[in-house]
Formats: sequence, C-alpha cells, structure tokens
Amino acid sequence: MASSSTDVPPLAKYLASTDKKTRDKAVKNLATFLSNSSQDAALPDLEMAKLWKGIFYCFWMSDKPLVQQALASELAELLLTISDTPSALHFLRGFWITLVREWNGIDRLRMDKYYMLVRRFVNATFRLLLRAEWTESACQEYNSILTQTGGPLCPDDIRVPTSLAFHVSDVYLEELDKALATAPPSPAPLSLILSPFFTLAARTQANTTYKHIQETIFDPLFEALSSLQPEESPNHKRLSLESSYSNLISNSCVSNPKDGAIGSAELRKALLRQIFDVASEESTRDSNRRKMYAVFKAAKEAEDDSGADN
Repeated sequence: MASSSTDVPPLAKYLASTDKKTRDKAVKNLATFLSNSSQDAALPDLEMAKLWKGIFYCFWMSDKPLVQQALASELAELLLTISDTPSALHFLRGFWITLVREWNGIDRLRMDKYYMLVRRFVNATFRLLLRAEWTESACQEYNSILTQTGGPLCPDDIRVPTSLAFHVSDVYLEELDKALATAPPSPAPLSLILSPFFTLAARTQANTTYKHIQETIFDPLFEALSSLQPEESPNHKRLSLESSYSNLISNSCVSNPKDGAIGSAELRKALLRQIFDVASEESTRDSNRRKMYAVFKAAKEAEDDSGADN
C-alpha cells in the first residue's frame, strides 16, 4: 500500500463526489492504488482516515439497491486486492474506526445498506485470514481491531454503538461458514476467532449485549456442534443446512490450523472450557461470570444427558 501524501487527498475527494461516474472511476483507481505491489508501506493514520471518509461518503451516496449491493461487494473486495496481509489489516482498521465514528449519524433510510456493508466486510475479512492460513499474528491483529478502543466489539468504550456490535454478532458465524465453503479450506481456529465475543460477554456492562451474544454466538454454535455429533439418534430433528454451520463445524480447529480440523465433540469441549476459563478471569464482571458458568453447566448437562440416552 502506498504512503504517498500526494495521492490520497484527491482520491478521497473524488470518492466523495456527488457525480456517480466520478465516484465509480475513483473506486477503480482505488483498487489499482491498493493493489500496486511496488508500494509496500502502509498509509499513515491521518491519510487512512481521509481515504476512509471518502469511501464512507461514496457508499452514502449510492442510492439504488442493485448499485448498493454491487458497491458493497466491490469495497469489501478491496481488502483482498492488497497482497500484504498486515497492510490489508491496516486498511481494515480504517474501515472499523470510520464506521464506529460515523455510525450514529446514519439515518434510518440508509441503515440497511450499511448493515449489508458490514456483512460484506466480515466475509471478506474471513477470506483474507483464510488466504493467510489463519496465522496467529493475523488473527490476533484482527481481534485487536475489533476490541480496541473505538472497535465495534470493545467492551469498555461506551461510544461504540450497540446496534453495530449486535449486527457483527448477528452475521459472524454465518459469514465464517460461507468463507469456509471453499475447497479445500484451511481449518479455522475457533478459539482465536471467537475470542472477542468471549471477552465482550465477560466484560460488557449491558445485560442486553450479553444476552445478544449468547443468542447469536454461544447458543447456535453449541447447538450446531451437538447436532453434528456422530452418536446422535437417527430420529433426532436436525438443524437446517443453513443454520447448522456445516462448513464451520467440519473445517475448524481449536487454535492451530496446522493440526488439521477436529471433530465436533472435541471442538465443543474445548470451546466450553474456554467459556469457563474466561468466566473465571478476574476482569469478568460478577453477573456475567454467573451467566457464563450457567452456559457451561447447561451444555455439560446436555452432553451428559445425551450420553446417558445412548
């Protein structure tokens, strides 16, 4: 990625133009700018902020559903035009910083298209990490982007809009499952990838946020892991393919992709242990600790009951 201060300001200006043809051309130029392999220095923070403000308003002015869908996909794919993973993640950090800062100013008529943009970026990020073979450094950097002050899953920053954190939680497992549909995939390290949600669940001061994480991350994940148990009764009602996250469950590991994918029973046990360990940390709020222990206990009891039935 380039660091030239002469290129970014006019590009940002053209991205925010009121003329659609000018904006479209600027997006194409931006893709070329970001993919230039001869430029390997990340943009300085100030220039990244200018660039992302231009991109934000470029999307703001897209006003037809098909145009919005195409542009959301095109903008998310910019992540994958950057060959250097750290530079791509630096670009992604600019996206989240800008979105958190601008979110409360989005009117209700435009909100749905920004929800769509978030979904596209979550999916593209998983494909970026998959391309990088889920290296620990890349996953940790992504987690830092999400949980830093000003990040969409930061547990301590009251300025972060709750609706944004909720939407990330809503789409996270589904988009990870889609990303893992490629063949042959490198197994996703779920302990690492889901870590921001364990931390947010442990430390959030909002009961609604904890409840949402349990309903959109914990419950469906453990239900899917249970539904794919090999010892399950053939008469058991299975989840639909869409809700079972079959790609995710069959192509995941705990923390080291080089060890290969592991079975659903082992994966479930490891993630339950992670919930218990995070709940036990000193930084976990007491009320959240009790809820996380309850998740652990309920899942263990369900596991014991299943074993007894068999």
